[in-house]
Amino acid sequence: MLVTKPVSAFLDELASHSPAPGGGSVAALAGALGAALTSMVCNLTIGKKKYAEVQGDMKRILSHAEDMRAQFTSLVDRDTDAFNKVMEAFSLPKETEPQIALRRAAINEATKEAALVPLEVMKHCIDAIALAQEVAANGNPNSISDAGVSALMLHAASEGAALNVKLNLSSLADVEFVGWKTEEVDSLLKTSRMMLEEAMEIVTERIKKV
Repeated sequence: MLVTKPVSAFLDELASHSPAPGGGSVAALAGALGAALTSMVCNLTIGKKKYAEVQGDMKRILSHAEDMRAQFTSLVDRDTDAFNKVMEAFSLPKETEPQIALRRAAINEATKEAALVPLEVMKHCIDAIALAQEVAANGNPNSISDAGVSALMLHAASEGAALNVKLNLSSLADVEFVGWKTEEVDSLLKTSRMMLEEAMEIVTERIKKV
């Protein structure tokens, strides 16, 4: 599993000639990093008398952020697994017509799954950026920059995942599936960009008051 490797080992594998792990796994990792930063801001706020009024909110956000972190972390490996399944499908024999048909169907299904994994990353990013907005607005002001970096990492995860969805969709002949998922990607990206802008406005204003 990629997520159990030391950071240096993960980076070495990422930098190697192997095509996986690649951008999809990195996007999921960016999401996990963003969620972890949100958790950190919560933990630096919880238990402080100065922020007694928001203790309940911070505990709620922390629970959700940790759930998000676990989801993103699992998606790091799931993205690489999905890519490997596509490669396995391409390696199927193609000597006879039945083999060709079977191979084509396997490639199609594996490619759809490879598109759906980063799409899941994007969906989680929307929920996670909402949490980053909350800690940016109400968390410990000494960690306001961390809340901002959280939002930035989560949006980067969304943008990166979108590229991977679109790349996989580009090789599919299922027009209905491609159209449906393309619309979903565009909608999620629009929402993510809007939420990032809102988060940065909150962060900028709070930094002025620190």
